[in-house]
Amino acid sequence: MIEPFLNRIHQGDCLELLKQIPDESVDMTFADPPFNLKKGYKSYNDSLVLQEYLAWCEQWILEMVRITKPTGSIYVHNIPKWLTYYANVLNNVADFKHWIAWDAPTAPMGKTLQPNHYGILFYAKNAKKLKFYEVRYPHKRDRKSNYLSKDYGGKKAGLHPFGSLVSDVWTDIHRIKHHKYRDKHPCQLPIHLLERLILMSTDENDVVLDPFNGTGTTAIAAKRLGRQYVGFELDKEYVEITNTKLCREQPCSKVGNCWVSFYLDRVITLRDCDWEQLKPYFCLPNRPQDIDHTPVVLHQKAILPLRVEDIIIDHTSFELFSNENVPSNNGIAS
Repeated sequence: MIEPFLNRIHQGDCLELLKQIPDESVDMTFADPPFNLKKGYKSYNDSLVLQEYLAWCEQWILEMVRITKPTGSIYVHNIPKWLTYYANVLNNVADFKHWIAWDAPTAPMGKTLQPNHYGILFYAKNAKKLKFYEVRYPHKRDRKSNYLSKDYGGKKAGLHPFGSLVSDVWTDIHRIKHHKYRDKHPCQLPIHLLERLILMSTDENDVVLDPFNGTGTTAIAAKRLGRQYVGFELDKEYVEITNTKLCREQPCSKVGNCWVSFYLDRVITLRDCDWEQLKPYFCLPNRPQDIDHTPVVLHQKAILPLRVEDIIIDHTSFELFSNENVPSNNGIAS
């Protein structure tokens, strides 16, 4: 039974804990394992010999596939070098969908091309049964003029008012670079990166499992989006940090009845299939072609951040208010 594991962070070795999860009981698995780059983890040696590291990775990858439902998704985040090895394992037991390139520039390394992205392998347990939703993100614009960065020529009138469908290259989500916004963890991911993956692959109350919980990015994203979560973490301090943060979270990342991802005070990811329900909450230009210079934003009084201290690093709780232009808030989580 998976129920004893739900909505909890469990301290321990992920291989031992994964073995206790029933077959095909999880809707989405996501792993951001140690990179074997001598990072400063407190409870893990991040400097294994090559074959030892790869053998260890193969074990948790196979466990992730085993516990994922036939309709489920498997995501693995790492540097491209290690993802090539992971793909060799996954290609034998799951169906490849995408290599997502997440734009994340790093420091020059010398005598090589400049590393400029992390990768996220996306596999389906069974491609024919996969649960998947197309998602959109806001059109990229010039920061000063608000004009669209891309020249669409005479096709502007046919653009989706909110934004483009997300491709397999993500340039709109950035690493957490400022130390004052980071936990005491060497490899912390932004919450809205995980929210995008969760919106793509799960529904409300689905189960999301992360065998390398760290300081809780996946669990927090899942909770905000009304999903159930399971986290495994070796380090006691990281578990405590996660639990402290989870206590402050609520499943309320919604506009109307639709789950969305916020960053600062903007919706940055929404499902394409939800647009007709979401559209009344946004200020849309009078003419379709005006999207060229007029961003689509939520109505001025449509959102109210309830915890100001979290806005800078991510969204928190939002509540919609009724007025003559905005639908009632009957569907808003309180």
